[in-house]
Amino acid sequence: MKYLRRLGHTAGKKLIRRLMRLMNLVAIYPKPRMSQKHPEHRIYPYLLRGVEIVRVNQVWATDITYIQLARGYCYLVAIMDWFSRYVLSWRLSNTLDASFCVECLDEVLKKYGKPEIFNNDQGTQFTSMEFIQKLLDANIRISMDGRGRVFDNIFIERLWRTVKYSNIYVHEYPTMRDAHDGLRIYFNGYNTERLHQSLYYQTPWEVYYGIKFCQPSQGNSLSLP
Repeated sequence: MKYLRRLGHTAGKKLIRRLMRLMNLVAIYPKPRMSQKHPEHRIYPYLLRGVEIVRVNQVWATDITYIQLARGYCYLVAIMDWFSRYVLSWRLSNTLDASFCVECLDEVLKKYGKPEIFNNDQGTQFTSMEFIQKLLDANIRISMDGRGRVFDNIFIERLWRTVKYSNIYVHEYPTMRDAHDGLRIYFNGYNTERLHQSLYYQTPWEVYYGIKFCQPSQGNSLSLP
């Protein structure tokens, strides 16, 4: 506002806010948590504090994030293998109904088998009976982040930051279909082309499938905060 006044334009805060909304000019900052706790759903303890992650399929994790479109918004869920950072599956939805999370879980269980531990937050999508029952039926140990503890699911939180700054904010997808097509290309490149320093400059795909993976002499494990 002060900058515009220096240029000789008369404009108040309300006018500037309205014009910025019309032009979809928004600050880049973390949005509020999309998953809200259901008071009647069972909450499981967090199992990963101090645990070394030393192999693929030891721990899988999931989360939901908010995707801003040119007009409106949608939600993205992904399931990741913690050791390799490999994105096993993902889905977009225009609602926060649990069904798209369940579909994502169904796909990874059929395609990749199962992990020893599955970690998620306390959102209603992940504490719903439909979602939880699939984990219980597969004899998977359930771990849930503590309330307000973003670092309990640190690797997938880092994934969201990477996806948004490298893809979402760059392309400003007009529709959910455009976002789906763009993210399909992005996640394929993330899995097969993006080198991770923490993976000794290998890709998630190479580590998950054991391609060209040599264990360093000092050991290869992930120590959680």
